[in-house]
Amino acid sequence: MHGETRVPHNGKEFVLFLAIISIISVNTIAPLIMGFEFGFRKEIYLQTLQILPFVWICVVLLVTLVANPIVSKLVPKFVQPTDGFNARVLFTILFSVTILSILLTIIGPWIGMREISMEPIRTFFHHWPRNFFIAFWVELLLAQPIARFAMKKLHAYQASKSVQA
Repeated sequence: MHGETRVPHNGKEFVLFLAIISIISVNTIAPLIMGFEFGFRKEIYLQTLQILPFVWICVVLLVTLVANPIVSKLVPKFVQPTDGFNARVLFTILFSVTILSILLTIIGPWIGMREISMEPIRTFFHHWPRNFFIAFWVELLLAQPIARFAMKKLHAYQASKSVQA
């Protein structure tokens, strides 16, 4: 995907890309999951807001240390060199969301309850499909398109600056 304007080209751009996706995702997915679990009430939303910074830090660490290394090995096994950008993005989203939703279905409640217990493991198969479904569609329809649009605009701006120089 070298030269593709919708992906980050260097470390600084990756940090921006990750920040956009993770901030949108955490601020959308966590309140939706909490709302479906405990009801869509103001008190539940305010409680969710209190834990979001900790969830966001956890998400960024999991993406960089766990999900990205695994996804970078899986995607080439399912995507051929002749496949287009959208196929690569779809597999990347599918694998990333699968890995993160599995981990966060367990770790998220630990952060929210401020204790490590067996409860998220016992209820895993009840909660994970819902969490995966919410996260997949938020990533596919909201977070990823916004981040890719931002990358495209950033690269267009950089190209216009280099032409003027």
